[in-house]
Amino acid sequence: MELKSIFSDRALILTVFGGVIFYSFLYPLPYSQQLPRDQRIVVVDLDSSAISRKLIRMVDATPEVQISRYAGNMIDAQQAIVEDGLAGMLLIPKNFYRDLLLNKKPTLSYAGDASYFLVYGKVVKGLMTAGGTLTAAVKVKRLLIKGQALAAAKYQYTAVNLSLQPVFNTTNGYVNYVVPAVFVLILHQTLLIGTGLLGVGQNENNVKAKTGYWRQVPVWQLITTRVFIFLLIYLLLAAYYFGFCFDYYGISRLAEPLQIIQLAIPFLLATSLLGICISQLLPRRELVTALVILSSLPIIFTAGFVWPTNMLPSLLHDFFQLLPANPGIQAFLQLNQMGAEFYQIRPLWLQLWVQVVLYGLLALWLVGRKREQAKNFSIDLH
Repeated sequence: MELKSIFSDRALILTVFGGVIFYSFLYPLPYSQQLPRDQRIVVVDLDSSAISRKLIRMVDATPEVQISRYAGNMIDAQQAIVEDGLAGMLLIPKNFYRDLLLNKKPTLSYAGDASYFLVYGKVVKGLMTAGGTLTAAVKVKRLLIKGQALAAAKYQYTAVNLSLQPVFNTTNGYVNYVVPAVFVLILHQTLLIGTGLLGVGQNENNVKAKTGYWRQVPVWQLITTRVFIFLLIYLLLAAYYFGFCFDYYGISRLAEPLQIIQLAIPFLLATSLLGICISQLLPRRELVTALVILSSLPIIFTAGFVWPTNMLPSLLHDFFQLLPANPGIQAFLQLNQMGAEFYQIRPLWLQLWVQVVLYGLLALWLVGRKREQAKNFSIDLH
């Protein structure tokens, strides 16, 4: 009867199966190229020298930037940005070549729309790469003039040599950075909505004096059956996310499948039990979806992968630790993306099991109380 209730509820099926599959393609789609490239900019070259033209060619050769237009002054450049929707502009100052020859420090200026921080950052990176390369070439030439050997000049033009090696996100791409965490959140939110819709729908039937199996079987049996069914369903959906989707998008997977299952079980149990608790507190089905959707952004910003947790108010951080999503996201990221051993995420794993116990006891009490209220309501009607 529980299976029949789940698979005959169109809204529930659309949320659980439709939502998980739909978002597996929709959310990563805008970031499928991993990084923004060839961002169009306009150049204002007030120097018009050989070195400024060389700099422009170097900027255009970077993968991040594409020079789309040239302007003679700042006003024309601003107009080009507005009319053509360009990412920004580069200003090469007058006497740029002369200042370099005189060992002065000319300033290259860039203006852009910083509201798109990923695009803005990549454009700045491309410009800094080109400018830094040009500066290095000038310094090496000066060292050669002073009698330095070429091999020595290549390593002595700067006091510090950087060797940047990305560890976990090897592509430095958006998909590898955010999609694994968001997939965990999607499983969390759709499971909350699914269990919430089912529970609130049955409570609405109680108000309408309709009887059903949910009022006839023991409370512990109803909750256990519901949680077990949703656990099996979401283990399959989790396998789809962490298996097919990760392979499809080229996302690293460092954990063993049994480790993922071992972590997924308490995460899914705690989430489904929380959904049952929510269903006993809301009067109408549509409120479940609204409440869960409104909680999505706060969960993202308190989960620790978008914003540092040590910069959050402690009260806010502690409150959202009550939700399975926060320890679940951190545990999955550390285990599956960062290659942590299972003993290293054991505190998060135990935190999820504590939530299973607490939300299980709370669900038993809330469902039992709601059943008593339904009995009293039926007696009053008679």
